[in-house]
Amino acid sequence: MPHFPASGPVWLFVCSVALAVQSLGAQGAEKEGVAPQALVSSAPSEGPAEYVFYVGTSGPKAQGVLRSVLDGRTGKLSDPAVVAEMKSASYLALSPDSRFLYATAESAQGAVAAFVREGDKLRLLNTESSRGKGPAHLTVDPSGRHLLVVNYGSGSTTALPVKADGSLSPSSSSLQHVGKGPNAARQVGPHAHGVYFHPKNGRAYVPDLGTDDVFIYKLDSAQGLLAPNQPASGRVAAGAGPRHLAFHPSGDFAYVNNELNMTVTVFAVQADGGLKESQTIDTLPAGADKKGVSTAEIFVRPDGKTLYVSNRGHDSIAAYSIAADGRLTLLQHVLGVPATPRGFGLSADGRWLVCAGQKSGTLNAYRIEADGRLTDTRQAVAAPAAACVVFVP
Repeated sequence: MPHFPASGPVWLFVCSVALAVQSLGAQGAEKEGVAPQALVSSAPSEGPAEYVFYVGTSGPKAQGVLRSVLDGRTGKLSDPAVVAEMKSASYLALSPDSRFLYATAESAQGAVAAFVREGDKLRLLNTESSRGKGPAHLTVDPSGRHLLVVNYGSGSTTALPVKADGSLSPSSSSLQHVGKGPNAARQVGPHAHGVYFHPKNGRAYVPDLGTDDVFIYKLDSAQGLLAPNQPASGRVAAGAGPRHLAFHPSGDFAYVNNELNMTVTVFAVQADGGLKESQTIDTLPAGADKKGVSTAEIFVRPDGKTLYVSNRGHDSIAAYSIAADGRLTLLQHVLGVPATPRGFGLSADGRWLVCAGQKSGTLNAYRIEADGRLTDTRQAVAAPAAACVVFVP
């Protein structure tokens, strides 16, 4: 290689060429709407090689809790393995540190099961009563010290203390919901359907399909006691039937999918914990037949830019972009998803969505694109009676 002196005409010429190339690159980036400094950093980083997730099952063919692995490069799913045998483990939740997994036992005499994760196995710790009928959903508070479970059949919310070893103590508090809605077939009484802790204000929010309320509770972390917030609830349209809820990561907005009228209601979260409605939007394409159709699951992508809702019967997932004010705009309807998509889950990095088809008995993997749209990888595996999907962070 020839040697150039540190000064002189040749060196000045080389420097001039380098500066010109750098300038042209910056101008090209500006024309494409990319900041010059983002030319390298804008390239997406690679995700994990694999993602572990658990599947809850419900119905006559339910085998218990399943475990599967998603290939982070191809989206290929491993054949799910039964890691805990139990009836109607319809919904699952992980502890904040992911050491423990909890499952509902959706039966007349409701219960919650606690497991410790040991490698690719689950070991049962104990079970405790949910103090109600038909537990349908549960969550662990951010401190990991309490579990809340809601009973669909009896319409109540129950708190159970979590011991240091992850096992559950008997209920420390249980509140009975009161009310009904105009739908004579589905709303003759309360039907608590989901429970979610706000990411910042510490309150728990419980959509009740039977009363059209989203009940709001405060939890005394020292004693495990639940108490109604003031205001005590947010309301959706009469007969809408709120099912599940997803918070925006900022905590400023809450999104509730309404099972009975196939809509999503957008709420602004107030300083007192209350909910103020700002928008309600359909989850089905215009003109779609609503007979036999109901919404099921709802999640916000971790970056807060996209929201997803599944439609049973129509067998689709609706994807929406989220504006700065929390309002939604439809991005796409993904058709032909696993039949009766009762549940789905998102990976913690927002790269993947796995949908559970309860009727089809399958799991399908979808790649989440940069703009939030879903691409079907056509990576499906059998998972009888699949009802929910929970990724390990």
